[in-house]
Amino acid sequence: MDWLDENCTKSARMPRKGAASPWMARTMDWLNESVQKVPDSQGKGVASPWMVRTLDWLDEKGGIWLLKLARKDVASLCLTNISWYDRKEEQRRLKMDAKQVFKKNQVHQGQVVDLTHEGQGVVKIDGYPFFVEGVIPGEQVAIKVLKVGKSFGFARLEEILTPSPDRVEVTDPIGRQIGTMTLQHLAYPAQLKAKQALVKQVFSRLGKFPESLEVRPTHGMDHPWQYRNKAQIPVRTVKDQLETGFFRKNSHQLVPVENFHIQDPAIDQAILKTRDILRQLGYSAYDEESRKGQIRHIIVKRGHYSGQVMLILVVNGEGLPREEQLVEALTDAIPNLVSLVLNSHTQANNVIMGPTNRLLWGQPVYRDQMLGLDFSISPHSFYQVNTPQAEALYRYALEAADLSGSETVLDAYCGIGTISLALARQAGQVYAMEIVPEAIDMARANAEANGLSNVTFQAGKAEEVLPAWQEEGIAFDVAVVDPPRKGLDPEFVKTLIELAPDKIVYVSCNPATCARDCQLLAQAGYELQWVQPVDLFPQTAHVEAVSLLVKE
Repeated sequence: MDWLDENCTKSARMPRKGAASPWMARTMDWLNESVQKVPDSQGKGVASPWMVRTLDWLDEKGGIWLLKLARKDVASLCLTNISWYDRKEEQRRLKMDAKQVFKKNQVHQGQVVDLTHEGQGVVKIDGYPFFVEGVIPGEQVAIKVLKVGKSFGFARLEEILTPSPDRVEVTDPIGRQIGTMTLQHLAYPAQLKAKQALVKQVFSRLGKFPESLEVRPTHGMDHPWQYRNKAQIPVRTVKDQLETGFFRKNSHQLVPVENFHIQDPAIDQAILKTRDILRQLGYSAYDEESRKGQIRHIIVKRGHYSGQVMLILVVNGEGLPREEQLVEALTDAIPNLVSLVLNSHTQANNVIMGPTNRLLWGQPVYRDQMLGLDFSISPHSFYQVNTPQAEALYRYALEAADLSGSETVLDAYCGIGTISLALARQAGQVYAMEIVPEAIDMARANAEANGLSNVTFQAGKAEEVLPAWQEEGIAFDVAVVDPPRKGLDPEFVKTLIELAPDKIVYVSCNPATCARDCQLLAQAGYELQWVQPVDLFPQTAHVEAVSLLVKE
């Protein structure tokens, strides 16, 4: 307290604030009185390490901290910080003790308290969390320890002692091994509720939005299987034979798979027929260690409405022997094949496609429809893998935009124009941008094919394109953003705030980065009105969402 008296005197020298102010006098009286009342927490009074370190820090800062406490509940802050210190001490104790308490292969019992964003269950043993696959919140389970870290560990499910009423029979055990269907043990209505809860959690915890924020029920599917319109399947040698399948989780060990369950069955059949033809013609599978072998991946894209199929062979080189035979065999075997492409990829990395495509047969694109619009899709084009749910996602975006026909709309991260063209049918003018030039070329072609002339597409970085549009005097009533998983670039957020559209519609494939970005926009004067989760990936933990922000 002597220190506080001294430093409050020092702080009087600071401009516009003096220690003799009524606030400071009352604060000092309160501190003198209430510090003696701070509860002794686990043997820690005001002389606790937290208080000592805090006083040292305050001394260093010259009492500035005290001045910043004006009009704040100082008592609450003090008590909160002491409580925080106690929690941190408990966490540190757990970190130190975890490796001593828990050993590999030990079996423990506990209750599942939560799900992670990857769909793993959280089981806490004496306050220490283990991540466990294949469990459901509320279940009592026995788990075997696999790995113990400082803050959390991993364990394997040994036995379900008390099953959840939401547990269902697993359709495909392989799907869990390869990580393609991590929630298939959870009934679909419960999956939708879990995804709504996940979105609520990230907007509360990461975005700092109130619990009262409207996060709507997750929009799901009537038939949450066989929905994927695209497959990227690695090709490797297994038991001296070219095989197709998927890598075991956290490895590059190929697990042969013939039925993926969440893919269009026609795609599964196209993969198997391609595999058999590659075997018959004597092609070799790529080996990551030696970097030898011919076939790296098989990619199949199929139009949900059109049924058109594009087959892409990713090869370790510029071409293949016996290409004429290969083309003849594949075109005979695969129904509705309209495009056969050879993609060259010679680099030693985990990127699936190389930069160069060569058309072996057919058309350079395949076609499909979305929201009644026609789209041409190239080998490198991004196109949502679940067409019906993508349509639902975009309908919510249109609902949020609430266009009357006269508005000027910005569409950032526009891709091949799927959202842009849907907006153009209801807006006065749409300005759309994308960093990938090929995508912009496709978007322009798609606009022309649909007879829409009120869309301007521009390739380039947002921080370059948007200022140029500003200089032209373009003002946006509504902005629609659909960024990748990393969310909005900070420079883009800054520019968007400067543009000051009345509404921002945020279409997100990662609720965590969306919550972060929405908080930045909220700080700049936008009110987050609602969030609508949409389940584009049933049987997995992934969820997408549309958020509406309105300028206050």
